[in-house]
Amino acid sequence: MSQVLAGRSAVITGANQGLGLAIATAYVEAGANVLICARDEQLLTAGQETLAARCRTGQSVHAQRADVSNPADVTQLAARAFDLFGQVHVLVNNAGVYGPMGASDEVDWTAWARALEINLYGSVLPCRAFVPHFKTHRYGKIVQLSGGGATNPLPRISAYAASKAAVVRFAESLALEVKAHRIDVNAIAPGPLATRMLDELLAAGPEATGPDFYARMVKTKADGGAPLERGAALAVYLGSAESDGITGRLISAVWDPWETLADHQSDLDRTDVYTLRRITPKDRGLGWGDQ
Repeated sequence: MSQVLAGRSAVITGANQGLGLAIATAYVEAGANVLICARDEQLLTAGQETLAARCRTGQSVHAQRADVSNPADVTQLAARAFDLFGQVHVLVNNAGVYGPMGASDEVDWTAWARALEINLYGSVLPCRAFVPHFKTHRYGKIVQLSGGGATNPLPRISAYAASKAAVVRFAESLALEVKAHRIDVNAIAPGPLATRMLDELLAAGPEATGPDFYARMVKTKADGGAPLERGAALAVYLGSAESDGITGRLISAVWDPWETLADHQSDLDRTDVYTLRRITPKDRGLGWGDQ
């Protein structure tokens, strides 16, 4: 991978395994200095060692245990990043969970609310901590990790679906707030991944997740899922200068031609392409409902 992130520093949450670790690996290979965080300290230490082995001369990899839904932890994470790097260029909000699986009126409420805290608060709080820094430097990149729940209903996995839709709408809203400060905010849909979260879903069984969705996930597991490297490569692109000015978008790592998005900057600026929008009857060729 070319050194498109050389000289840049990034903070990546939920980066001790799965997609988060893949993103951190891609960032290191692209030349970035990184600070990774997660809740499991043992896995975090192992991840740091793996990343450090890939560093070139002058690069550094750091790790800090943090619960990104905890304001105090996030404040400490940001302070450490500023102390380590001076300037942070990229924030990747990857930390997330599926939450409870089952009928929305039957699952444990505490677990449902906790999923919202991790998935939604866990992306909003880091943004609040780093945006003032980005404003000071008049530059910044924020990459949010979304998922299928943002654009499709997921019955029996409603905490995940609701939180991921909220993450995307927050990214779209924040993007407009900070655009004048040269801060880009985008969300990634990485595709169905064969990671720990998929294993948790399969372990819950078809009774909890619903038979149709469970069957699709069994196939995803058998097929190997979407490549982690594809989502990681998109995260690198969105953290690099190559994507400057592209903001407020939900981009599919698997389906969208993101490598050439810069060629379509004017189209993105004047349209709502790659955003969440309501579908009207007219959009589906129906002759009712539109005035």
